[in-house]
Amino acid sequence: MTLLHVENLCVRFPSDQGEVEVVRGLTFTLGRERLGIVGESGSGKSMTGRALMGLIPKPGRVTADRMEFEGIDLRGLAEPAFRRLRGARMSMAMQDPKFSLNPVIRIGDQIAEALEFHSRLSARDRRARVLEVLQAVRIDDPERVYQLYPHEVSGGMGQRVMIAMMVILEPALMIADEPTSALDVSVRAQVLEIMDDLVRRRGMGLILISHDLNMVARWCDRILVMFNGQVVEECAAGQLHAATHPYTQGLLASMPRLDEDRAQLPVLDRALIGAGLGGRT
Repeated sequence: MTLLHVENLCVRFPSDQGEVEVVRGLTFTLGRERLGIVGESGSGKSMTGRALMGLIPKPGRVTADRMEFEGIDLRGLAEPAFRRLRGARMSMAMQDPKFSLNPVIRIGDQIAEALEFHSRLSARDRRARVLEVLQAVRIDDPERVYQLYPHEVSGGMGQRVMIAMMVILEPALMIADEPTSALDVSVRAQVLEIMDDLVRRRGMGLILISHDLNMVARWCDRILVMFNGQVVEECAAGQLHAATHPYTQGLLASMPRLDEDRAQLPVLDRALIGAGLGGRT
Protein backbone atom coordinates (compact mmCIF):
# COMPACT_ATOMS: atom_id res chain seq x y z
CA MET A 1 0.00 0.00 0.00
CA THR A 2 1.40 3.39 -1.01
CA LEU A 3 1.20 6.02 1.72
CA LEU A 4 2.85 8.93 -0.04
CA HIS A 5 3.12 10.09 -3.65
CA VAL A 6 5.45 13.02 -4.43
CA GLU A 7 6.01 14.36 -7.94
CA ASN A 8 8.19 17.34 -8.88
CA LEU A 9 8.40 18.79 -5.36
CA CYS A 10 10.17 22.17 -5.25
CA VAL A 11 10.94 24.39 -2.25
CA ARG A 12 12.00 27.98 -2.92
CA PHE A 13 13.10 30.94 -0.81
CA PRO A 14 13.65 34.55 -1.87
CA SER A 15 17.11 36.08 -1.59
CA ASP A 16 18.89 39.28 -2.60
CA GLN A 17 20.04 37.50 -5.76
CA GLY A 18 16.56 36.20 -6.61
CA GLU A 19 14.62 33.07 -5.76
CA VAL A 20 16.69 30.10 -4.57
CA GLU A 21 15.55 26.51 -5.07
CA VAL A 22 16.59 24.34 -2.14
CA VAL A 23 14.58 21.31 -3.31
CA ARG A 24 14.39 20.73 -7.07
CA GLY A 25 11.96 18.41 -8.79
CA LEU A 26 11.88 15.68 -6.12
CA THR A 27 9.81 12.62 -7.08
CA PHE A 28 9.30 9.43 -5.04
CA THR A 29 6.70 7.14 -3.48
CA LEU A 30 6.63 5.59 -0.02
CA GLY A 31 4.82 2.52 1.20
CA ARG A 32 4.95 0.86 4.61
CA GLU A 33 8.72 0.68 4.37
CA ARG A 34 11.88 2.44 5.50
CA LEU A 35 13.20 5.05 3.08
CA GLY A 36 16.54 6.73 3.70
CA ILE A 37 17.36 10.20 2.35
CA VAL A 38 21.08 10.97 2.48
CA GLY A 39 23.38 13.77 1.41
CA GLU A 40 25.58 16.53 2.75
CA SER A 41 24.36 19.43 4.87
CA GLY A 42 22.46 21.79 2.58
CA SER A 43 21.43 19.10 0.10
CA GLY A 44 17.71 19.61 0.80
CA LYS A 45 17.02 16.59 3.04
CA SER A 46 15.46 18.41 5.99
CA MET A 47 13.58 20.83 3.77
CA THR A 48 11.98 17.85 2.04
CA GLY A 49 10.70 16.53 5.37
CA ARG A 50 9.45 19.94 6.47
CA ALA A 51 7.67 20.47 3.16
CA LEU A 52 5.81 17.17 3.56
CA MET A 53 4.74 18.22 7.05
CA GLY A 54 3.59 21.68 5.94
CA LEU A 55 6.32 23.33 8.02
CA ILE A 56 7.89 25.65 5.43
CA PRO A 57 7.13 29.18 6.70
CA LYS A 58 6.57 32.15 4.43
CA PRO A 59 8.25 33.62 2.49
CA GLY A 60 9.23 30.05 1.57
CA ARG A 61 7.19 28.55 -1.26
CA VAL A 62 6.33 24.86 -1.85
CA THR A 63 5.06 23.59 -5.20
CA ALA A 64 4.49 20.09 -6.60
CA ASP A 65 2.68 18.37 -9.44
CA ARG A 66 1.52 15.86 -6.83
CA MET A 67 1.96 15.63 -3.07
CA GLU A 68 -0.56 13.15 -1.75
CA PHE A 69 -0.65 11.38 1.62
CA GLU A 70 -3.22 8.62 2.21
CA GLY A 71 -5.29 10.07 -0.62
CA ILE A 72 -5.15 13.62 0.81
CA ASP A 73 -3.76 16.33 -1.45
CA LEU A 74 -1.24 18.24 0.69
CA ARG A 75 -0.80 21.03 -1.85
CA GLY A 76 -2.42 24.16 -0.51
CA LEU A 77 -3.84 22.31 2.48
CA ALA A 78 -5.02 24.85 5.07
CA GLU A 79 -3.11 25.02 8.34
CA PRO A 80 -6.03 23.74 10.49
CA ALA A 81 -6.24 20.66 8.25
CA PHE A 82 -2.46 20.13 8.48
CA ARG A 83 -2.65 20.34 12.28
CA ARG A 84 -5.22 17.56 12.28
CA LEU A 85 -2.79 15.37 10.29
CA ARG A 86 0.38 16.19 12.23
CA GLY A 87 0.86 13.84 15.13
CA ALA A 88 -2.26 11.84 14.32
CA ARG A 89 -1.36 10.45 10.87
CA MET A 90 2.09 11.87 10.14
CA SER A 91 4.82 12.98 12.52
CA MET A 92 8.37 14.28 12.45
CA ALA A 93 11.20 14.10 14.98
CA MET A 94 13.52 17.08 14.56
CA GLN A 95 17.27 17.12 15.08
CA ASP A 96 18.73 17.22 18.59
CA PRO A 97 16.22 17.09 21.49
CA LYS A 98 18.12 19.88 23.29
CA PHE A 99 16.69 22.31 20.76
CA SER A 100 13.42 20.55 19.88
CA LEU A 101 11.93 19.98 23.34
CA ASN A 102 10.38 22.87 25.26
CA PRO A 103 12.75 23.51 28.21
CA VAL A 104 10.02 24.79 30.58
CA ILE A 105 7.44 21.99 30.15
CA ARG A 106 7.77 18.61 31.84
CA ILE A 107 8.47 15.72 29.48
CA GLY A 108 5.22 13.87 30.22
CA ASP A 109 3.13 16.98 29.59
CA GLN A 110 4.88 17.59 26.25
CA ILE A 111 4.19 14.05 25.05
CA ALA A 112 0.56 14.31 26.22
CA GLU A 113 -0.08 17.45 24.14
CA ALA A 114 -0.75 15.37 21.01
CA LEU A 115 -3.32 13.29 22.88
CA GLU A 116 -4.95 16.40 24.29
CA PHE A 117 -5.29 17.91 20.80
CA HIS A 118 -6.26 14.80 18.83
CA SER A 119 -8.27 12.70 21.30
CA ARG A 120 -10.96 12.96 23.95
CA LEU A 121 -9.12 10.96 26.58
CA SER A 122 -9.35 12.05 30.19
CA ALA A 123 -6.28 13.43 31.95
CA ARG A 124 -5.85 10.10 33.74
CA ASP A 125 -6.05 8.11 30.50
CA ARG A 126 -3.63 10.49 28.77
CA ARG A 127 -1.11 9.99 31.56
CA ALA A 128 -1.49 6.20 31.34
CA ARG A 129 -0.95 6.32 27.58
CA VAL A 130 2.17 8.48 27.95
CA LEU A 131 3.63 6.05 30.50
CA GLU A 132 2.87 3.19 28.12
CA VAL A 133 4.67 4.80 25.19
CA LEU A 134 7.66 5.73 27.36
CA GLN A 135 7.95 2.04 28.19
CA ALA A 136 7.66 1.22 24.48
CA VAL A 137 10.77 3.30 23.77
CA ARG A 138 12.61 1.39 26.52
CA ILE A 139 12.67 3.99 29.27
CA ASP A 140 12.96 1.95 32.45
CA ASP A 141 11.40 4.39 34.93
CA PRO A 142 8.62 6.17 33.02
CA GLU A 143 6.98 7.60 36.16
CA ARG A 144 10.17 9.46 37.05
CA VAL A 145 10.94 10.57 33.50
CA TYR A 146 7.36 11.86 33.10
CA GLN A 147 8.10 14.50 35.76
CA LEU A 148 11.50 15.59 34.48
CA TYR A 149 12.37 18.64 32.40
CA PRO A 150 14.36 18.16 29.16
CA HIS A 151 17.64 19.42 30.65
CA GLU A 152 17.45 16.68 33.27
CA VAL A 153 17.79 13.78 30.81
CA SER A 154 20.71 12.55 28.72
CA GLY A 155 20.92 12.96 24.95
CA GLY A 156 19.95 9.33 24.36
CA MET A 157 16.94 9.53 26.65
CA GLY A 158 15.94 12.86 25.11
CA GLN A 159 15.94 11.23 21.68
CA ARG A 160 13.76 8.41 23.01
CA VAL A 161 11.36 11.04 24.31
CA MET A 162 11.25 12.58 20.82
CA ILE A 163 10.40 9.17 19.36
CA ALA A 164 7.68 8.71 21.99
CA MET A 165 6.16 12.05 20.95
CA MET A 166 6.33 10.93 17.32
CA VAL A 167 4.57 7.57 17.80
CA ILE A 168 2.10 8.13 20.63
CA LEU A 169 -0.86 8.33 18.23
CA GLU A 170 0.56 5.57 15.99
CA PRO A 171 0.80 7.65 12.80
CA ALA A 172 1.07 5.99 9.41
CA LEU A 173 4.16 8.04 8.48
CA MET A 174 7.17 8.94 10.59
CA ILE A 175 9.92 11.32 9.45
CA ALA A 176 13.10 11.17 11.53
CA ASP A 177 15.54 14.00 10.81
CA GLU A 178 19.07 13.03 11.91
CA PRO A 179 17.67 11.16 14.94
CA THR A 180 21.09 9.96 16.11
CA SER A 181 23.45 12.79 15.17
CA ALA A 182 24.01 13.91 18.78
CA LEU A 183 24.42 10.40 20.24
CA ASP A 184 27.39 8.14 20.85
CA VAL A 185 27.69 4.89 18.92
CA SER A 186 26.17 2.52 21.50
CA VAL A 187 23.15 4.73 22.24
CA ARG A 188 22.69 5.37 18.51
CA ALA A 189 22.20 1.66 17.88
CA GLN A 190 19.63 1.41 20.68
CA VAL A 191 17.60 4.33 19.31
CA LEU A 192 17.62 2.89 15.79
CA GLU A 193 16.51 -0.52 17.11
CA ILE A 194 13.59 1.12 18.89
CA MET A 195 12.49 2.94 15.73
CA ASP A 196 12.89 -0.17 13.60
CA ASP A 197 10.84 -2.23 16.06
CA LEU A 198 8.04 0.34 16.14
CA VAL A 199 7.92 0.59 12.34
CA ARG A 200 7.80 -3.18 11.87
CA ARG A 201 5.28 -3.94 14.64
CA ARG A 202 2.90 -1.11 13.81
CA GLY A 203 3.22 -1.20 10.01
CA MET A 204 4.35 2.40 9.60
CA GLY A 205 6.22 4.13 6.82
CA LEU A 206 9.52 5.74 7.82
CA ILE A 207 11.62 8.42 6.16
CA LEU A 208 15.05 8.45 7.79
CA ILE A 209 17.04 11.60 6.97
CA SER A 210 20.76 11.36 7.60
CA HIS A 211 24.27 12.09 6.36
CA ASP A 212 25.46 8.67 7.58
CA LEU A 213 25.44 6.38 4.54
CA ASN A 214 26.45 3.24 6.42
CA MET A 215 23.70 3.70 9.00
CA VAL A 216 21.02 4.25 6.38
CA ALA A 217 22.23 1.30 4.32
CA ARG A 218 21.87 -0.92 7.38
CA TRP A 219 18.48 0.26 8.66
CA CYS A 220 16.52 1.20 5.51
CA ASP A 221 14.99 -0.64 2.56
CA ARG A 222 15.60 2.03 -0.10
CA ILE A 223 17.84 5.08 -0.36
CA LEU A 224 17.55 8.44 -2.13
CA VAL A 225 20.81 10.36 -2.52
CA MET A 226 20.40 14.15 -2.72
CA PHE A 227 22.82 16.76 -4.03
CA ASN A 228 21.96 20.48 -4.22
CA GLY A 229 18.25 19.83 -3.82
CA GLN A 230 18.04 17.05 -6.40
CA VAL A 231 17.86 13.28 -6.19
CA VAL A 232 20.90 12.06 -8.09
CA GLU A 233 20.54 8.36 -7.31
CA GLU A 234 17.96 5.88 -5.96
CA CYS A 235 18.82 2.33 -5.03
CA ALA A 236 18.00 -0.56 -2.74
CA ALA A 237 19.84 -0.14 0.55
CA GLY A 238 21.75 -3.35 0.02
CA GLN A 239 23.06 -2.09 -3.32
CA LEU A 240 24.49 1.20 -2.08
CA HIS A 241 28.05 -0.12 -2.48
CA ALA A 242 27.33 -0.53 -6.21
CA ALA A 243 26.20 3.10 -6.69
CA THR A 244 27.01 4.54 -10.11
CA HIS A 245 26.57 8.31 -9.70
CA PRO A 246 29.86 10.22 -9.18
CA TYR A 247 28.43 12.07 -6.15
CA THR A 248 27.38 8.87 -4.36
CA GLN A 249 30.69 7.25 -5.23
CA GLY A 250 32.47 10.32 -3.87
CA LEU A 251 30.55 10.22 -0.61
CA LEU A 252 31.36 6.54 -0.17
CA ALA A 253 35.04 7.06 -1.02
CA SER A 254 35.40 9.93 1.46
CA MET A 255 34.25 7.82 4.41
CA PRO A 256 37.10 6.55 6.62
CA ARG A 257 37.39 2.80 7.24
CA LEU A 258 38.55 0.86 10.27
CA ASP A 259 41.29 -0.70 8.14
CA GLU A 260 42.19 2.67 6.61
CA ASP A 261 45.51 2.66 4.76
CA ARG A 262 45.07 5.82 2.67
CA ALA A 263 47.28 8.76 3.59
CA GLN A 264 44.54 11.22 2.59
CA LEU A 265 40.80 10.91 2.11
CA PRO A 266 39.51 12.03 -1.33
CA VAL A 267 37.61 15.31 -1.64
CA LEU A 268 34.40 15.67 -3.63
CA ASP A 269 34.72 17.68 -6.84
CA ARG A 270 31.40 19.54 -6.57
CA ALA A 271 32.03 21.64 -9.67
CA LEU A 272 32.39 18.49 -11.78
CA ILE A 273 29.27 16.94 -10.24
CA GLY A 274 27.32 20.15 -10.81
CA ALA A 275 28.40 20.22 -14.46
CA GLY A 276 27.08 16.66 -14.79
CA LEU A 277 23.71 17.90 -13.58
CA GLY A 278 23.55 20.57 -16.22
CA GLY A 279 25.40 23.19 -14.20
CA ARG A 280 22.69 23.40 -11.52
CA THR A 281 24.93 23.95 -8.50
